[in-house]
Amino acid sequence: MKHVYTIEDLREGALPANAKLAVIGYPVSHSASPQMHQAALDALGMDMTYVRVEVKPGSVGECFSLMRGLGFVGCNVTIPHKLEAMECCDELSKSVELLGVANTIHFKGDLILGDNSDGPGLVKALEGDFGLSLRGLRVLVLGAGGGAGKAIATQLNEEGCGKLYLSNRTVEKVELLTQGLADTGTEVHALGNTDEELKAVSDAVDVIINATSMGMKAEDLLPFPAEFLSGDHKVYDAIYKPAQTGLLKAAEERGAATANGLSMLIHQGAVSFEIWTGEAPDVVLMREAISG
Repeated sequence: MKHVYTIEDLREGALPANAKLAVIGYPVSHSASPQMHQAALDALGMDMTYVRVEVKPGSVGECFSLMRGLGFVGCNVTIPHKLEAMECCDELSKSVELLGVANTIHFKGDLILGDNSDGPGLVKALEGDFGLSLRGLRVLVLGAGGGAGKAIATQLNEEGCGKLYLSNRTVEKVELLTQGLADTGTEVHALGNTDEELKAVSDAVDVIINATSMGMKAEDLLPFPAEFLSGDHKVYDAIYKPAQTGLLKAAEERGAATANGLSMLIHQGAVSFEIWTGEAPDVVLMREAISG
């Protein structure tokens, strides 16, 4: 079996006969999704193989058509295809309509159904890692104007957080987001990412979530100043490589509870898995498979 398949392989039907699930992206060779999904499929005795398919921008519609013809059940969608994937769907879930992107595709009959598992995956991750309910909590989302941040912010709003602070370098992006969020009773505030603005809300939040890419490189600056962190905070970094970012290290040194994005990756994968199969996968097994 190849590490990465292409749209040419789909055209020629040059995939394993039981290849029914996939992750598509450009590039996609780095994706760890096959390990965790395959472990879950095997544990449930499902005769399906999960593969990587590299698809160039502009070819997502053809990819979906070819997958349907080959009997695929569905696929995950990663960068840069989430918007294009949404535009190729026949029906969209509420979360996709709110977010404007899809990361989970389900081929059901003649329909292409679009969903987004990022938000629900993050909620399950926070509840599992920190042992808390989000209802009524005060949460700061760093980088809320980006794709992942927007998904996280939208889901937190749906969960009924008490206060939601949305920070972004371009504050206009989060101001638009706050206007688009449904009135759920959550108090939503938009702010920039200056030290002064972040200091002003540091004592007013329980949970800090980093949805920026700051921390993926050792030389990156912290997305939230270390001196504003305390033992009262719970800090979640959506990055999982490296396992301990500069933000998490600084938070631990100040006594805060911390967790990285591996749990979000696993739980959003589990949500996708259940959409496709109707079965809840073993998330412990998925974690072992992706961490091994």
